[in-house]
Amino acid sequence: MTGFSRRTLLAGIAALPLAGATMVPAWSQEVKPTMKWGDMSAVTQDLLDRAAGDGNNFLMTNGDYTQKRYYPNRQINITNVNQLRPAWIFQTEVKESLETSPIVVNGVMYVTTAFDHVYALDARTGEELWHYQQKLGPITIYCCGPNNRGVAVYGDKVYLGTLDSKLVALDAKTGKQVWEKQIADPELGYSETMAPTVVDGKVLIGTNGGEYGIRGFVKAYNAADGTLLWTFYTIPENTVGVWATKDATGRDMHRDIAAEKAQLAKTGDPYKLLGGGVWQNPAVDLATRRIYFVVGNPSPDLDGSVRPGDNLYTDSLVAVDLDTGKYVCHFQYIAHDVWDLDAVSPPILVSVLDNDGRAGPGVIHAGKTGHVYVHNANDCSLIRFSEAMVPQENMWTLPLKEGARMLPGANGGVEWSPMAINPGLGLAYAINLHQPMTYHVQNTPYPNGKMWLGGAFKVIPTEEQWGNITAMDYNTGRIRWQVKTPQPMIGGVLATAGGLVFTGEANGQFKAYDAQTGATLWQFQAGAGVNAPPSSYTVGGKQYIVVGAGGNTQIDYKRGNAIIAFTVD
Repeated sequence: MTGFSRRTLLAGIAALPLAGATMVPAWSQEVKPTMKWGDMSAVTQDLLDRAAGDGNNFLMTNGDYTQKRYYPNRQINITNVNQLRPAWIFQTEVKESLETSPIVVNGVMYVTTAFDHVYALDARTGEELWHYQQKLGPITIYCCGPNNRGVAVYGDKVYLGTLDSKLVALDAKTGKQVWEKQIADPELGYSETMAPTVVDGKVLIGTNGGEYGIRGFVKAYNAADGTLLWTFYTIPENTVGVWATKDATGRDMHRDIAAEKAQLAKTGDPYKLLGGGVWQNPAVDLATRRIYFVVGNPSPDLDGSVRPGDNLYTDSLVAVDLDTGKYVCHFQYIAHDVWDLDAVSPPILVSVLDNDGRAGPGVIHAGKTGHVYVHNANDCSLIRFSEAMVPQENMWTLPLKEGARMLPGANGGVEWSPMAINPGLGLAYAINLHQPMTYHVQNTPYPNGKMWLGGAFKVIPTEEQWGNITAMDYNTGRIRWQVKTPQPMIGGVLATAGGLVFTGEANGQFKAYDAQTGATLWQFQAGAGVNAPPSSYTVGGKQYIVVGAGGNTQIDYKRGNAIIAFTVD
């Protein structure tokens, strides 16, 4: 398709078949410029600081540093959303799982694909401005399919994490590579699918690899030249903790503490191989100079016999100092997790009421358990947890060799999918999965950077799978409304000042809901799974909603290669 745009203008239609794409070999690296370059201006720190109120741009993966995914423009609203139509469709060269959050800066859009392509597009027309393809190394090891969730923008650069665990800086106007840094060794199971976050000249990025016996971390790099500034290990050298026997909700987790203590005396602390990846962006509190992020599962996932103790800081909310990377506080949801119910959906900063009705700084996280957890941002302590959004059965039944049934299954609950917040309504919007599974444990030695599950979790083929969209009052923990979907939900949510909630389904439906009631107000058939978080922006005085439709490897939904932008005439 070289030589002309893959942009298609559409009007007054409900669906469009998506054409196939030619896969470009991963070893090829190139930038394909066209005649237009856009008018990208430098992204200043002041512009990023004000992102929450920016009705023109969409500057970060989750909208702004608080990660509310709440867009302040109300031009598209509950009265006219039924007139929403495709403005353009752009087809990438990669037809594979698509999880990118489109970033928009002064009319220029940046999107990514699996296998680490980056496209700069004219956000008004979908015209390609440039195309960069990362030259991946010979070793890429990653869980849950090849993915990339987006870029970060700062100054005159665009920042990308890669499947072979590199951090890359590109020139925002041309797509030319400026610098590249190796984050960790991909041969040991490290990879990057998350989008970076940039703040005050620092590029923040975590790591994937919790299924491979890594030692997780968050790192800060100098945005100008890629110099490493600090590293916070999500697995400290002492991971024992307090020998907790109950989860965050007070339920017994059936731990054999005596056996664990005997194992600790025999083999020592397993911190070097304990996992603890960071899947998603941190929230940034500029006033306190803190970042908040959640940490994934311990390794091996299902076999706790080789990793005695609470396995800190896996399955936890963690806060560290933005400038130094020093530990501030944490809260662990599940100690010594043997169900792969790790913390992956990005945390959100929002004012919350405590149990005495006093407002204060809060942190919200949606868990694979099916609860939304509400924390005091000052000390990470738990204020409340929501009603369960999905069925919970036999919690916390221990995995067995022959298999043990427990709900939720290992995908959740809420997977990596980011929530959205409507602060005026006091509601958090989450998308959920219901996938009944059995948990099977098997003791195996560390396989030197290969997948190390310590068993398997298996979907029960005779039981129904489904999903839902849930609106939860974070000041009470009560569910306000729910809408059931025919397939499990992975992707993300966008809320807008127009009273709308946007999210997509694996069957290709992209829908708008009434933020107060959950009523379906509009829908569009995208032709492939809509398993990516939507974004919104305004250019030329017109508001757009944009989303990727490419399906998902992790739950195996129909693949595609489309970035679709919608508007109202």
